[in-house]
Amino acid sequence: MAERDRVEPGALIPTGTYVAFDLGDPVLVAAAWSRLAEPGDLAADAVVSALGARPALELVLSGAPVTEPRLAAAVRRWRTRMPGLDPAADVALLTSLGGVLLHRGDARWPESLLDLGNTQPHCLWVRGNPALLAAAADGGIAVVGARASTAYGEHVAADLVAALAAEGRVIVSGGAFGIDAVAHRVALASGGATVAVMAGGPDRFYPAAHHELLQRVAREGCVVAEVPPGCPPTRFRFLTRNRLIAALPTACVVVEAGWRSGTLSTANHATSLLRPVGAVPGAVTSAASAGCHRLIREGQAVCVCDAEQVRELLEPVEVERLAEPEPGRATGVPAGLPDREQRAWDALPVRGTGTLESVARAAGFTVTETRAALGRLVLQGHAAETAGRYRRTPRP
Repeated sequence: MAERDRVEPGALIPTGTYVAFDLGDPVLVAAAWSRLAEPGDLAADAVVSALGARPALELVLSGAPVTEPRLAAAVRRWRTRMPGLDPAADVALLTSLGGVLLHRGDARWPESLLDLGNTQPHCLWVRGNPALLAAAADGGIAVVGARASTAYGEHVAADLVAALAAEGRVIVSGGAFGIDAVAHRVALASGGATVAVMAGGPDRFYPAAHHELLQRVAREGCVVAEVPPGCPPTRFRFLTRNRLIAALPTACVVVEAGWRSGTLSTANHATSLLRPVGAVPGAVTSAASAGCHRLIREGQAVCVCDAEQVRELLEPVEVERLAEPEPGRATGVPAGLPDREQRAWDALPVRGTGTLESVARAAGFTVTETRAALGRLVLQGHAAETAGRYRRTPRP
């Protein structure tokens, strides 16, 4: 794999600025995209969605000129990372650490991430039990909060997590100081399952002071990253990582957060994904709880004080899940829908919600045509619209 050779014209792997690898392997294709494009790169999301991961990667690696200005700028950006690109070595390193790489087509890919649409990670670099990622969608809770937590916040977080983990709920957090660390430690101590979502590569546990804690999470739970080995955690990657913490589980609870805390970005992502959000109140004079009070005041979060109230937060979601049709059963859409409404229905996400524009792209309609078709589906009760996002409304 260390050879860098020029290949015959027209071959799938062009000139030798990177280590040759099998473009027919979806694991290596996903790993390559993970190395070339930053998390949250909308241009990469768009071109992979439009062309497919392999054809889009072939376009980048070929060195062929691209005429569309915005795409050309993105391709130039990705090509700066081509020298030394060796996804097989990255995957081998992960394997040596006892990990596994999941790509979007893998049967173990967590369905909850489908709610992210085109902004899903290209792959997940997983150390530990990958089944916990899917299990988190079934009543799992993200427990997040301030790094500079108080004794009060840590006490409340420990009580919440101990009760929730003991009943089998997967606890998701970010491995940071403060509330995150309490969430992981108490989940493990309670014999429960926990997932730590990293901002850097799967070999770069951060913060360094939590190396032993995260090693234990990797052994007994799951550590997951969306960037390949060797990637350092940066401020930008922390912010984009937060969407995964919000998307993986069923709900999100914020225990402590300052007025401008980065934790609020996780709550914002959860809200945009229609995940229930709870916030633990604190003293009105406590700066550590100002962000929680802000979430409650602005109606973005429900006030929760104990594990029972977190369960109440989950009840509407769990009741809705029980009402969903079993796999293979009819979804309740009546036969004989006009072609346009049927295509609009088919273009709606199976899980979660989609924007008008994303549904239009999937259906192959203009935005105007899609708006009209979705409007008729909403009137007929086959779809619902909330804050500009549309979802299916299955009926028994």
